[in-house]
Amino acid sequence: MSSPSRTSILHLYGSMLRASRSFTSYNFRQYFIRRTRSTFRQLQNESDAERIKAFYDNGLRELEVLRRSAIVNSLYGGRRLVVERSDAEEKIELERGDN
Repeated sequence: MSSPSRTSILHLYGSMLRASRSFTSYNFRQYFIRRTRSTFRQLQNESDAERIKAFYDNGLRELEVLRRSAIVNSLYGGRRLVVERSDAEEKIELERGDN
């Protein structure tokens, strides 16, 4: 039972962020992005191989749930909220580098 590599953990982190960003509901999207970042910050100082392996396995299960939940959320998505930026505004910010 070997612990997952740093690359595989980073790949899991990126996959969970992508799945979180695919929610159409602003509140769900922001919650899962914050939750993912917070969860992976806790792993940053972990050195126990068994705990890292358990975290990784749990993360894979959560990723599948997150993906399914995002699909269901997209089926019932509503209008964009006032606090959400339009795609054009995000594109302009990315071009200018205003992140």
